[in-house]
Amino acid sequence: MRQKELRIALICYGGVSLAVYMHGVTKEIWHLARASRAFHAREISGIAGEKGSAAIYAEMLDTIAREQGLALRVLPDILTGASAGGINAVFLAQAVNSGQSLDPLTDLWLETADVDRLLDPAADVWTRTVKFWAPPVVQLLLSRPGNVVSESVAPEMRQEVRGKLAQFVRSRWFEPPFSGYGFSALLADALQAMAAGPPGEPLLPPGHPVDLSVTATDFHGYRQRLQLNSPPVVEESEHRLTIGFRSRVPQQAGHALAPLPELLLAARSTASFPGAFPPLRLGEIDRLAADRGFAWPGREAFLARVMPARQSAAECEAVSLIDGSVLVNAPFSEAMSALQDRPAQREVDRRFVYIDPTPDAATRALAPQGDVGFFRAIFGSISSIPREQPIRDNLEAIGAQSREAARLQRMVETLRPDVERTVEKLFGGTFFLDRPTSARLSAWRAKAQQAAAEQAGYAFHSYAQAKFAGIVDRLAKLIEAHVPGLHAEGGSLADLLTSYLDAAGLGALGGSKGGASEEAIAFFRAHDIGYRIRRLRLIARRLTREWDDDPEVTDADRDAAREVIYCMLALYFAREGSDALGPQFSHVAERVLIDPGPVLAEIARLRQLEALDEQAEAMLAAGLEAMPRPLRRKVLMAYLGFAFYDVATLPLLRNEGLTEFDPVKVDRISPEDAASIRGGGCAATLRGIEFYNFGAFFSRAYRENDYLWGRLHGAERMVDLLLSATIAPLAPDAIRAIKRRLFMAILDEEQPRLRADPALIPGLRREVAARLG
Repeated sequence: MRQKELRIALICYGGVSLAVYMHGVTKEIWHLARASRAFHAREISGIAGEKGSAAIYAEMLDTIAREQGLALRVLPDILTGASAGGINAVFLAQAVNSGQSLDPLTDLWLETADVDRLLDPAADVWTRTVKFWAPPVVQLLLSRPGNVVSESVAPEMRQEVRGKLAQFVRSRWFEPPFSGYGFSALLADALQAMAAGPPGEPLLPPGHPVDLSVTATDFHGYRQRLQLNSPPVVEESEHRLTIGFRSRVPQQAGHALAPLPELLLAARSTASFPGAFPPLRLGEIDRLAADRGFAWPGREAFLARVMPARQSAAECEAVSLIDGSVLVNAPFSEAMSALQDRPAQREVDRRFVYIDPTPDAATRALAPQGDVGFFRAIFGSISSIPREQPIRDNLEAIGAQSREAARLQRMVETLRPDVERTVEKLFGGTFFLDRPTSARLSAWRAKAQQAAAEQAGYAFHSYAQAKFAGIVDRLAKLIEAHVPGLHAEGGSLADLLTSYLDAAGLGALGGSKGGASEEAIAFFRAHDIGYRIRRLRLIARRLTREWDDDPEVTDADRDAAREVIYCMLALYFAREGSDALGPQFSHVAERVLIDPGPVLAEIARLRQLEALDEQAEAMLAAGLEAMPRPLRRKVLMAYLGFAFYDVATLPLLRNEGLTEFDPVKVDRISPEDAASIRGGGCAATLRGIEFYNFGAFFSRAYRENDYLWGRLHGAERMVDLLLSATIAPLAPDAIRAIKRRLFMAILDEEQPRLRADPALIPGLRREVAARLG
């Protein structure tokens, strides 16, 4: 059966109280991942007994496998967010990695995300004792025609919102009304409730990386060095801060993504809305950790990793962190940077999925176009305008990467006839070609690489330089990952390594008789892991998408061959990232500015790529022996012919090389994209958009409404996402029936919890029945 992983990189926007809607969406992503894990673990019976959407997702995956011969696994493995969307990303990442339930976050949003709970107790005391004159003034302002409540809040909720807004306005002035410590405590309560609940299994395969990134803003900024022509070095202030985590999924359930104080710091800082919450200071997390008894043994290492400039200057205690959406509201670049160094043991369909509760078209239709008033100017400048900045640059970068991948595929197809003729001429008369062993594969590989280098002529020099530069850049990044804040005088670390290697005999990479020099060959064998991965990905692509027209080769043959190739890839992926070098490598890497030689030698020793080649080629030889002859020949010719493809393509592709990146598809989740129940987008479905996106913080009924619509919209888009990754489309009636069952299951599941508006769920039941039968 064909195997495919649908990998989701999720981007959660900032959106003030619309974070409640986004949580509903992420709840469905969580349920889909749970169903996928259960399906692949053959534990559907456990999910099937649940009352909710997970059981229906599991049925869908089972149907796709039976009817289309496609085993599809859903892996949300990259999670990024800003502001309150960052909170959703933190909790979803914790649930994915640990197997814990996401329900405690639902309780946090519904029960505690209210101005009554968030107000600082000290501010409330100040309100009662000092501002005795405020109530009549506030009442007058909020009752005038055209006031902010009448302008932006639904009529039936204006009394409740006016009452809470009056209390809010009467709180202390010139200080944030909400408690920073209280907010951190609520987040800690939810994380602790997750850990205390019954553990489930982690939602990704053991060892698979989970990447979490949230943005924050360093209010005062830290100094960053920039290299210019003249003066050689300048410094400027940088305020953007990314707080990132990477975890390898554990074998057992219940293991946290990171220590709880670190997750708290990430969630609290990214959502520190200016003027509402005080900026986060490190002492707040330290105090909470002490009060709750949280251990934080890696505190200093964590600070050195996320704030290296501050840590090296001993300034971490003085840092003030505010909301991440001030500068980065849609953290696409953080998700893109996490794409590297990811393992693949089967075909991958990579998606970037972003949640946008209020697309521009809806907000333009909703927003009045007249004069900009006092409240509107303030809230627009600090909330709406930054949040609504277009993501065109991010999408264009992803699009360019995908177009380049498609261009690469066309180049390879054009080259294929010539390469196959060359390889056939080179090896066609080899007596033992149909009986490969690991030793023979090694010898044939070396012969093909030398022939490709010699036949490239002058073009080999540009290829070798591109290859060399790419390797050096990757080595520099590996070292910098172990020594945060490293600064090489007079240039980058890559420049320093290049100078060292030039002096060591690698200034000229070509040999006197053509091809690579002995020094270059030794360097490439010790450090060029990218070449090995590119070669195997070429074969994996062909096994998945191209070699399916030979009647002598069955699907089972191709599945077995893919399994061999992906197992070989897994060997190299395990040695590719910085984690493979181990924590002790940092002590060696610290001396790279003094003498790079021992550092590079230690990387080569820890990776042992030549020994890994022997292991991988033993696996390939065994796999080739089991293949039918036509498939064996194709795999072998692609493996040996890769050197010719790489020489032709690598210099044109900015060191990324052949199949380094597959095309990435982008999907949006918004009220406009999920109209099966009700059209009209966010204006017709969401209540948190009222009062300049703060509406849900003033009413539990609003929060319940938005959370429920988030689940319904998320479920609809999960079906769309799944079906877009299948081999054949489903009939429209079948899709409509699946969505109807999902919607009704969600309404059944949530009815006991959502009681603030008794008409909400019965009304939605009637709409589902009317629209979907």
